[in-house]
Amino acid sequence: MNRLAAALSAVLAASLPAQAQYPSKPLRVVVPFAAGGTSDILARAIGPKITEAWNQPVVVENRTGANGNVGADFVAKSAPDGYTFLLSDVGALAINPSVYANMPFDPAKDFSPIVMVSYSPHVLAVHPSLPVKDVKELIAYAKANPGKLNFANSGTGGAPHLAGVEFAARTGVQWAYIPYKGGSAAVTDVIAGNANVLFNGMLATYPSVKAGRLRGLAVSSAQRVPSAPELPTVAETLPGFETGSYQGLLAAAGTPREIVTKVNAELNRILNTEDMKAFLAKQGTEVRAGAPEALGTFIVNEKARWAKVVKEAGITAD
Repeated sequence: MNRLAAALSAVLAASLPAQAQYPSKPLRVVVPFAAGGTSDILARAIGPKITEAWNQPVVVENRTGANGNVGADFVAKSAPDGYTFLLSDVGALAINPSVYANMPFDPAKDFSPIVMVSYSPHVLAVHPSLPVKDVKELIAYAKANPGKLNFANSGTGGAPHLAGVEFAARTGVQWAYIPYKGGSAAVTDVIAGNANVLFNGMLATYPSVKAGRLRGLAVSSAQRVPSAPELPTVAETLPGFETGSYQGLLAAAGTPREIVTKVNAELNRILNTEDMKAFLAKQGTEVRAGAPEALGTFIVNEKARWAKVVKEAGITAD
């Protein structure tokens, strides 16, 4: 009888769906941008919290290229088993279909949205040698020196690039756009004086402003950021101007709903802990956690929003 019971228990255990024991092995978070950028900082802050909760290692892997497309495509084509995730600027993810003629994936169809992670406004910053102290002075200087300024962006068609395009379109300034492989590289080159101005995510940029390596002129949020009260908003000069880095976590389409729900609940818990909210708020970043459906809707809406800007500016990356 004991043998029969043991055999029956083994059969029942084997028949349970894999997600019942989830997670049972290490998790991989793919960041499609270089180390040191906003997505990378967030992944490395969240990873240890997941390990602590689930007793499974979290490996952060940087797969760069094509403004995030290389890493995103890798995740889109990975097994939909809940062990490989993409942590990315989902604004850039939604913009790329309008910039690249031959996209290897569809951001609205080839992913299972898990959770929006955070919103970080862009910082409008310049090299300290540039003789401008605020947005109005930057506009005046750029107009007096058309084509003289170089604008560093984290990748052609990315959200920081389009922030510069929108700013130029609304003010009539002219500057040359220099694409980099990620926001950290763009920040580094402006600090070195090889480029003059940039918009870039606050999480990756504001520390250099506080250290005096960059001169911050404004933030791109609708309201001033409590952790950086000295920085006005761009909207104070250009009403309605609002851009930023929206970070989200996604998995391959077809990931079991039970796993999506479990990871979403855990990330909501982690992101809303006091220490995580304090860590992000200190650097001007807001927690934007919520339901998976909210992230999916955001991607669809952002795709429509920026398609018009990309078309009018004639931006292509192929």
